[in-house]
Amino acid sequence: MPKPKRSLTAVERRAEELDTIAAVLPMERRDELAELLTDHDVETLRHLVNEGMGDNTLRALTSDLAYLEAWGLAATGKSLPWPAPEALLLKFVAHHLWDPERRVTDPDHGMPADVDENLRSQGFLKSLGPHAPSTVRRRLANWSTLTKWRGLDGAFGSPSVKTAIRLAVRAVPRTRRGKSAKAVTGAVLAKLLATCATDSLRDLRDRAILMVAFASGGRRRSEIAGLRQEQLTIETPIEMPDAPPLPSVAIHLGRTKTTTGEQDDVVYLTGRPVDALNAWMMAAKIDKGSIFRAIGRWGTVSRRALDPQSVNAILKQRAEMAGLDAGDFSAHGLRSGYLTEAANRGIPLPEAMEQSRHRSLQQAAGYYNSATRRSGRAARML
Repeated sequence: MPKPKRSLTAVERRAEELDTIAAVLPMERRDELAELLTDHDVETLRHLVNEGMGDNTLRALTSDLAYLEAWGLAATGKSLPWPAPEALLLKFVAHHLWDPERRVTDPDHGMPADVDENLRSQGFLKSLGPHAPSTVRRRLANWSTLTKWRGLDGAFGSPSVKTAIRLAVRAVPRTRRGKSAKAVTGAVLAKLLATCATDSLRDLRDRAILMVAFASGGRRRSEIAGLRQEQLTIETPIEMPDAPPLPSVAIHLGRTKTTTGEQDDVVYLTGRPVDALNAWMMAAKIDKGSIFRAIGRWGTVSRRALDPQSVNAILKQRAEMAGLDAGDFSAHGLRSGYLTEAANRGIPLPEAMEQSRHRSLQQAAGYYNSATRRSGRAARML
């Protein structure tokens, strides 16, 4: 007699529902999220997937939603209420934007110790001190977005919340920094690649990651980590005068941070980056699925994609191996470095933007112009 089928617990059911959107939203912490998020949270995420929201935006929303739910449980002992009352929004601001000097004399100022310890034990808090104002604003904005997607109105625009944020930001002694202190220009990239000189799997993979990320226009680390073989199309080789043709590959980015679900951005790789990519895929025996994967202690290639954070860690590790200060660089430096290098080589900005896929001329020009201004005539009047 067959055993009666066991009914799923709420957590197991949410885990299965999260699996249905894993192809669009890779989540290594699925089981943790299933415990943390509510049924309504998961339903909202599934709705956003069906609405065609960009993958990167959806990842950011999920990450911030998970943090907000974890903070809400730690700070109040229960899941977030929807819509959040104004008092809870003010508590969130007070817990994340505070004055370190006042904290010395007033232990109750800022995030309470038990809330801090709870979030830190779960891996949600890593750095010490108050949060960056930009992070707090982003999480509040995503909180507001998720509230609206549920068909509710929140108090995010109330005068008291706006005033609290403005006053709290003044108390946070932070120097504004870019996402990467230094751009990974061609010269820096050459030093990083020099550390990937052997035919070991790790060197082949890291070399391909660095070259593909840079040459494809400075792709975001999430795009590199999520790159799949099915996104690649072999193109006709590029004919060169007095030289062998250069291999060419198209990368279909699909939905990105700045496109809709109906758009399919395409960027191209030509020459050495294609050779590096092919060498890695051949050595790792990758003919489908995720391209860039973890490598085990004994040289075993994982079947799962690298985490976006791993792309950042790889770049920092290579910088340290090259004798550079790893703290000066991050994966975003490949993106700013691509446009900086384009400016150094005299490539017109519109042409560089076709490859980087920047939608904002102002943002792209910020990287591009900083290089051209230093060497331009306006900086050499005397």
